[in-house]
Amino acid sequence: MIANQELIQAIAREVLARIEERLGSPAPSTAAATGDDGVFETVDQAVKAAAAAQPRVASMGLPDRERMNAIIRRICHDNADELARIELAETKIGRADHKAVKLRNIRFVLGTAAMRTDASSDAPGLCLIEYAPWGVIGMVLPATHSVPTMASNAINILAAGNTAVFSPHPAGVKVAARALQMFNREIQRELGVANVLTMAREATIQNAELLFQHPDIALICATGGPTVVKAAMQYGKRVIAAGPGNPPVVVDETADLDAAAKAIIEGASFDNNLLCIGEKEVFVVASVADAFLDAMRRAGAFQLDARAIEALTNAAFTFTDEGNGARQPHLKRDLIGKDAAVLAQAAGVSVPAGTDLLFGETIEDHAFVQEEQMMPFLPVVRVGNVDAAIQASVRAEHGHRHTAMIHSRSLDNATKMARAMNATLFVLNAPCFASLNLPSYLSHSIATPTGEGVTTPMTFTRQRRIVLGGGAFRIL
Repeated sequence: MIANQELIQAIAREVLARIEERLGSPAPSTAAATGDDGVFETVDQAVKAAAAAQPRVASMGLPDRERMNAIIRRICHDNADELARIELAETKIGRADHKAVKLRNIRFVLGTAAMRTDASSDAPGLCLIEYAPWGVIGMVLPATHSVPTMASNAINILAAGNTAVFSPHPAGVKVAARALQMFNREIQRELGVANVLTMAREATIQNAELLFQHPDIALICATGGPTVVKAAMQYGKRVIAAGPGNPPVVVDETADLDAAAKAIIEGASFDNNLLCIGEKEVFVVASVADAFLDAMRRAGAFQLDARAIEALTNAAFTFTDEGNGARQPHLKRDLIGKDAAVLAQAAGVSVPAGTDLLFGETIEDHAFVQEEQMMPFLPVVRVGNVDAAIQASVRAEHGHRHTAMIHSRSLDNATKMARAMNATLFVLNAPCFASLNLPSYLSHSIATPTGEGVTTPMTFTRQRRIVLGGGAFRIL
């Protein structure tokens, strides 16, 4: 069987090579792109430059595409500290040391190794399924992970033979431009092709809209909040949407509480809880709640009392009256991604140096539980049993189907929660980032609304079926 598969693959490679030879490789474009290493004054210029480069990328063999990927990985690794400092200085959210970790981890993003050609043969002939590029892809970047998202998406799309035009968040446009220029310069120097990644110099809503509707954009990948995703879907094009989440954590009565506390703190404090996969709220079974709170304190998290939580809530949210005594919370931007010490000051308390995470008890309908708040404060809610914890998790996650976690020694409880959440990422007894760590693979675009999941090069391909007749075919 293995020998037959290898033979089919060899035939497939030969046939595709002959087809490419007969059609001819696209000639290098002479449509000069006068941008600054991929950064252009207008969206139209950026798209046209990427469109001119795309046939050359598509005609490259996988080894050359992997050379482009290797350049991006190398630049991210070698310049991680510098780019992290620049990104923090521009966005003013998160932590430089953790941003550098994200850049070094770009080495775990899948490249051309994920690409394949499927083939099947029978008496009538041979059928090849080639995974072909879309063309030029429009890609929206978030402020939370501007360069890491650009780098991981660039590796994916180049491996598949595409080029990309990026639309950075206004809060992270300068660092995005710097990284994009670094990538393009080295790719052009080593492989002789310019503008495989482009962007407009200014990041505005108008430029994002121009990108979405540009006739030369074949596919849109939008990574960000619900507003960005909704906007990207209004133009009748295929959209890969990496949308919001509000990941819950369940701690049941069987959990190793010290291990759970350590993992939860590691995940919820990473980059000041900017990760969309980060632990945002905990539901703990009442019989072990006090012991869990003790474990959190022992592991280094700082507990806020009810007064401090109220002060922090008023600093982090505004509220509108919805009638019947209900108040709708609206997250302010002031404290997003700030250090725990800054949040503590807003809460009216001081914390020991090196404190990474604040936590405290709330009720289930508290604003910090129900809103994706992206700051290093973790609300903890007591519940009667694991079933109540799972039900509360489903409500708090709001159907995003993004990420959920449980700490438990019960496989039955873990299975029950995994089925109830039906999330793209589900983690048992580990921090949130285990979902994108070895033995898995990394991407900074997790397509939950549109269902593609953790993106790979194959996400950015379209199927092309090639049939070679060798005998009699049945009539349909």
